[in-house]
Amino acid sequence: MSDRKALDVDVGQEHIVIQRRYDALGAMNDLLIAVWFLIGSFFFLKESLTTDGTWLFILGSAQLLIKPLIKLVSLIHVGRVFKRAKK
Repeated sequence: MSDRKALDVDVGQEHIVIQRRYDALGAMNDLLIAVWFLIGSFFFLKESLTTDGTWLFILGSAQLLIKPLIKLVSLIHVGRVFKRAKK
């Protein structure tokens, strides 16, 4: 149990600011994914817009790759701040 507590050490205000920025970036990414898929879905209702709708689906799918990258970069950034705070 004590090992778990050691892993949950917070680095204070700087951690909160960093995490909030990455959370905002992730939320904006999620919003854009939803927009691309919604518009793409409407484009499929008209045959002349099907190609554009397909590209919007591809764009939304590519953005789904960004979501875990944002989380990974956030964890690395907070980890570096934590190491710097320990010195």
